[in-house]
Amino acid sequence: MKRLRFKGLIPEAQVTDAKIVLNRRRALGALTGLGAGLAGGGLLAASPVKAKEGQADPSAHLYPVRVNPAYASADVAGQTYPVTPSRITAVYNNYYEFFSGFGTSKSIWKQAQALPLRPWRLEIDGMVEKPLTFEIDDLLAAMPLEERIYRHRCVETWAMTVPWSGFPLAALVKRAAPLSSAKYLRFETFNNPEVAIGQRETRYPWPYIEGLTVAEASNDLAFMATGVYGQPLPKQMGAPLRLALPWKYGFKSAKGLVRITFTDKQPVSFWEQLNRREYGFWANVNPEIPHPRWSQASEQDIGTGERRPTLPYNGYAEQVAGLYSDKTSLGDRLFR
Repeated sequence: MKRLRFKGLIPEAQVTDAKIVLNRRRALGALTGLGAGLAGGGLLAASPVKAKEGQADPSAHLYPVRVNPAYASADVAGQTYPVTPSRITAVYNNYYEFFSGFGTSKSIWKQAQALPLRPWRLEIDGMVEKPLTFEIDDLLAAMPLEERIYRHRCVETWAMTVPWSGFPLAALVKRAAPLSSAKYLRFETFNNPEVAIGQRETRYPWPYIEGLTVAEASNDLAFMATGVYGQPLPKQMGAPLRLALPWKYGFKSAKGLVRITFTDKQPVSFWEQLNRREYGFWANVNPEIPHPRWSQASEQDIGTGERRPTLPYNGYAEQVAGLYSDKTSLGDRLFR
C-alpha cells in the first residue's frame, strides 16, 4: 500500500507524545478508480467509499443539497483554495477511535466501516428547557440542509478544503432552548469498543469529548456536517454527524456525535485530558502561537502539495474574531 508523502510536513513521530504517535498509512492506492471529476455546486462525483450491498445509507436521497452562496468557495485574501479530491480525503483521516493502539499503522478508513450507523440517536440535555432525543433521520428531516465549502486546518500543519453538507449548529442550539445560565456545550461521541478497536485502549479517556461556548456554537460558521461531496458522510469522516469548525484546529471537529450537554462548566476535552500543556480549550488557528514542539506559521495542502502561510483563524477572522476580543491576555491564549 502506498504512502502519501508531502515535502515539508512535520514527521508524524513529532506530532504527538511518543505513546500516542500516529503512523498513518497514506492509502491513496486503495481507492484508485473512484472519480474525482468536478460536478455541479463544487461537488465531486464519486463516493469516497461505496456502501456494501444492503448497507446503503437511508439518508442518501437527501443529497446533494442546495449550495449556500455565502460559502460557495473557500477563497480568501486573494488566495484560491481548490476543493481537495475525495480520493484523498477519504483515506487521509484522523479518527482515533479506530486506531489499533496509538502508535500502530492502520488503514483507518477500513476499520471505520465496522461502525453501525442505524439506529443512531442524538441526545440533548443539561441546562435546557426540556431534554430532547432525536433519531438521526428525524433530525436530518427537521434541519435546513445546505452545502458549504470550508477550509480545514489540522494542528499537524496539513490542510484541505471540503464541501460539507449539513446544517448550522445555531439551528440546533435554538431548538434546544438553553437556559440563560448555560455557557458551554459539551459534545460527546459514541463509545462502542466492540467495533471501534481504538476504544479498547483503556489508557485513553473515552468517549471523545469536545466543547464550545454558547457564543461560538451560535456563530454562523459553526456547522453540523451530515454529508460531503454531495453524498452522506462516509464513516471514516464522522458519519452520521460531526462538527465542522473551520476557524479551529481539526481536533475540535468531533466525529460520531451522540450527545450535546449544555452546562455552566467549561468542558475538558479528550486532548486536554491527555496533554493539557499542548492542547487547550480554544484551539483557534493562530500562526503566531506555536505548538510547544513545532511552528504553526505555515501549512501544506494535502491535495496540491502547496506550502503557504497560515492565516489567523484559518482565514475566517472577519466572522469570528469578535468572539475573542476579551481573551487576549497571556493567561488565556487562543491556543494553549
